[in-house]
Amino acid sequence: MRVLYFHQYFNTPRGAGGIRSYEFARRLIARGHQVTVVCVVHDTDPLDLPGSRDQPVRRGVIDGIEVIQFNLPYSNHQSLPQRAGVFFRYAARGIGLALKLDYDLLFATSTPLTAGIPGIFARCLRGKPFVFEVRDLWPELPKAMGVVKNPFVLAGMSVLEWLSYRAASACIGLSPGIGEGIARRSRRGLPIAVIPNAADLELFTPGVRENLRLDGVKPADFVAVFTGAHGMANGLDALLDTAAELKKRGRRDIVLVFIGEGKLRPALQERARRESLDNCRFYGLMPKAQLNEIIGCADAGLMILANVPAFYYGTSPNKFFDYLAAGLPVVNNYPGWLAEMIQSHRCGLAVPPDNPVALADALAQLADNPGLRHEFSRNARRLAETKFDRAKMADRFVDWLEAVYQHRAAPGLQPFA
Repeated sequence: MRVLYFHQYFNTPRGAGGIRSYEFARRLIARGHQVTVVCVVHDTDPLDLPGSRDQPVRRGVIDGIEVIQFNLPYSNHQSLPQRAGVFFRYAARGIGLALKLDYDLLFATSTPLTAGIPGIFARCLRGKPFVFEVRDLWPELPKAMGVVKNPFVLAGMSVLEWLSYRAASACIGLSPGIGEGIARRSRRGLPIAVIPNAADLELFTPGVRENLRLDGVKPADFVAVFTGAHGMANGLDALLDTAAELKKRGRRDIVLVFIGEGKLRPALQERARRESLDNCRFYGLMPKAQLNEIIGCADAGLMILANVPAFYYGTSPNKFFDYLAAGLPVVNNYPGWLAEMIQSHRCGLAVPPDNPVALADALAQLADNPGLRHEFSRNARRLAETKFDRAKMADRFVDWLEAVYQHRAAPGLQPFA
């Protein structure tokens, strides 16, 4: 099977972003399939491809994956209109490939929602099987966050969502809520599988606190780490509120570590400076291998999001599964499927949203109870091994694409078990 794989933000382990598509493409190849990934230029992984970066298109092979990269620079620091321009230019160029290249199945993963446009054309004009993976529900999520308010834009996004689901041969949702959202908006009987993000058990492994090396962090500090984007969706002011509460209590031994980039990072750093929150430490993007050296040796992982109900069952954050693989107790500040999992598997603490006192209490509880930390750590790694092993998730993904191609995919929503 020859798979044309559209992922705008394709990353490799040498970059600093999520590598779900890289790992899934590699598993397709390992099982005898061919994969061509179509992506853009972005700041989390400057792919090592032949030719000048000024070329309109670069092509090359990375670890067996054929990669086509459009010279469309993208960054989270761009304005919304700038990003929207990249989305539509990527989709337009992708249509050309979808109508011209020789392949058996087209796979597209969002966000953005426009990533599915080449699949719509491939399905409608060439009759190619089209599998659409939904990482966030659009337009529900941007509408709930207040990022997009224009009713005409929201209506257009809603039409595109409807068309994507109707054109798709099958869909994949990354969380239970996403799978249910697809089922509500799609045609009756559309095959839908829930395949969450996964834990890389080889890349992320438990370490020991004594091996943690971060400038400004003392050996006796309790280190709680947040990794990932610093944007509106992440609600990281909640962590600065918590840092202020911890300082008020005199808990200078608890340090909050921020690793990553994003549009709001400068504002967060300025607020920390202005309020003398010296218990917050900011570090830039790190390749996955380097990141493991940090989170594998930290004391807790912070699973923080803005208090938006659409997030409760409609997200599948990479960082959560990285924390589990590294054996980190997870502190979560919003309800939903991850909070329920944390509580039922005793691998961390879940607190109410918008409550810096409760979040500070949870961090203090972990800091003061090494035995509890060790129990949560063991349970986190065990959960990663038994339910979210990336190798098993990748096989589930390949099985699903093969079933769709061979017309064996069962109709209806196939929940993650």
